[in-house]
Amino acid sequence: MTDAAVTNEWQQPDHTAAYLQRADRIPHRAAGESTLLAQLPARIQRVLDLGAGDGRLLQLVLAERPGASGVAVDFSPPMLRLLAERFSAHPEVQIVEHDLEQPLPDLGRFDAVISSFAIHHVPHDRKRALYREVWNLLQEGGVFCNLEHVASPSARAHEQFLHAMNLLPGEEDPSNKLLDMETQLQWLREIGFADVDCYWKWRELALFSGAKQSVKG
Repeated sequence: MTDAAVTNEWQQPDHTAAYLQRADRIPHRAAGESTLLAQLPARIQRVLDLGAGDGRLLQLVLAERPGASGVAVDFSPPMLRLLAERFSAHPEVQIVEHDLEQPLPDLGRFDAVISSFAIHHVPHDRKRALYREVWNLLQEGGVFCNLEHVASPSARAHEQFLHAMNLLPGEEDPSNKLLDMETQLQWLREIGFADVDCYWKWRELALFSGAKQSVKG
């Protein structure tokens, strides 16, 4: 698996372009996104997208919850340009340049925090800290939905994933810092999230979620 010490390459235009060329061909991605949409609260006023990329997921969420406003966070210049293009006619969307390896700025409170194939690029201790920051940003009754790339349980399973993705071992993203899903689910439970579970999974791709239960709940 990929060395966790490798520098994140998502600020490089070539790296970003290569990802976008294959993004729509990620197997079963639409199923994971549909499951994420089904996890959202019925009413959303504000949604935060961590590592928003080109805005694909945030656009899906805003279409599913008309009237909501969004905040898209990313640190890649190519992605920030694509976000600006996608949401140029959408004043309800705020774009924030920020590196997820650093503590989140004061962004206000949200009914949903989402992320798609982004958080696995930060070190493991930062993942855990980021999940706690998400908890603090959520309104009571809000949810955190992370469509994520997680570690396989074995080298053989990882090889099978690469084969299914039509990737050779040397073609893996050097920015990957993969972690098993069970560890991350346990972190969410320890922070205080309720209804924590994996709601969709295909090999190393998974949608896991947790809710910030209301006092009455």
